[in-house]
Amino acid sequence: MSQAARALLYAFETGALARQRAFFLRAEPTPLTGVDCEQSYRPDFLRLKDATPRIEKGAYGLGLAMLTKHKEENFANIARGRELLTDGGTLVCAGANEDGAASLERQVGKAFGLAGSLHKFHSRVFWFEKTGQPAPAYWQKLAALQRVGDGSWLSQPGIFSWDRVDDGSALLARHLPSDLSGQVADFGCGWGYLAREILGRCKDVVCIDLIDAEYLALEAARANVTDERASFHWLDLRTEAPPGAYDAIVCNPPFHTGRAATPALGQGVIEAAVCALKPGGRLLMVANRGLPYEFILRERCAFFEILADNNKFRVTCARR
Repeated sequence: MSQAARALLYAFETGALARQRAFFLRAEPTPLTGVDCEQSYRPDFLRLKDATPRIEKGAYGLGLAMLTKHKEENFANIARGRELLTDGGTLVCAGANEDGAASLERQVGKAFGLAGSLHKFHSRVFWFEKTGQPAPAYWQKLAALQRVGDGSWLSQPGIFSWDRVDDGSALLARHLPSDLSGQVADFGCGWGYLAREILGRCKDVVCIDLIDAEYLALEAARANVTDERASFHWLDLRTEAPPGAYDAIVCNPPFHTGRAATPALGQGVIEAAVCALKPGGRLLMVANRGLPYEFILRERCAFFEILADNNKFRVTCARR
């Protein structure tokens, strides 16, 4: 349990907050009961006994929201959480000080007025009641898919590089071969940038599986990649098998959990990709050049080469 979740539980244990049926956005496992949990990140979702990736509607007297390090995602969840409350209902927010909870507490207080707060375990818990004061228009806008980049893409907060094409993916796209064919997959597809690039260039691709551990990313990818050859899969590739075997896989592996760099996270995805390749299949990958990923490809694959290196990112190609 995170420090912020401990602080949230403390607020109930001390009577600062009264227990009742509630929803819980970005939920973590806690001893709280009578809670409808929403968790869109697959590894955390699988740790919960009963959860949904998205609570679409409701009329709750109490709502809980775990804050993340992403300011825009917090704004979106607070605006969406407010809409899930009955009039007079209470939304409780909990977050770590190092993730900017103090700043958000001030902003929420300015937007709605706070009904209470407490500071514990290097975290902050604060709450407000739903009155006639709506969420700021910008916060409401962030709670839905919106146009980003050159305007031809839809995305939303809570996704890696949600409002722009990240530099690594852009570099990989510039070095994608045009002869990809057969069954293809994008491991860690995000909002669908690489998959749409492949489908636009490679006429011999029969199908492409877009796979991501973040449900919000797949919502955006479905909106961005409308080619009938595409299918979408919400999976934690480190623990769940991909839906097929592939002639080619593209991958921009994740390597952050919260604020911490976690190379093992990307390593698990890369190992899953190597295993999912057909004999002779290609893995095209981009990663920060300082991450220890290449040894996996050199050890596990029959062929390996570097396609591009700009001193920040490295694009590699490996054949099984």
